[in-house]
Amino acid sequence: MPITITTAMPTSFKVSVLRAFHDFTASTGNTFKLALLKATASGSGTFGAATTNYSDLGSDELGSGSGYTTGGNTLTSITPTSDGTTAICDFDNTTWSAATFTTCGGLIYNSSTVGGTSGRACAVLSFGGDQQVSSGDFQIQFPAAAASTAIIRIA
Repeated sequence: MPITITTAMPTSFKVSVLRAFHDFTASTGNTFKLALLKATASGSGTFGAATTNYSDLGSDELGSGSGYTTGGNTLTSITPTSDGTTAICDFDNTTWSAATFTTCGGLIYNSSTVGGTSGRACAVLSFGGDQQVSSGDFQIQFPAAAASTAIIRIA
């Protein structure tokens, strides 16, 4: 059975925000990372709103090598703000250089230990199918920080 990914804000993230387990403030907040999943046919997990932690990726995460390091890239957070009545959070684009791999999606997670737990899931991202890079740069370009487009938004 191949990897199944649904772009979602995990239910556990909504609860952990209310319990104050995430601080997205630039430079003084928690550390957030983006881990990548293997190609669709190379894994077997299901990821979406029920995903709770980085550890859920297990063997479905890309392995270290060929431009990728297990755990993913550290993201640079842009201090949260609002757009109208929607709270929004954004990150700078992130790049894996000199990379050769195929991925179908990723997980943004909080790698800081807060409330006794690290790896809390923040967002599950489907790339809409396998994306491949061969001896080049693989870049995630985050959408505009606006009420209808920000990568993390609470309306």
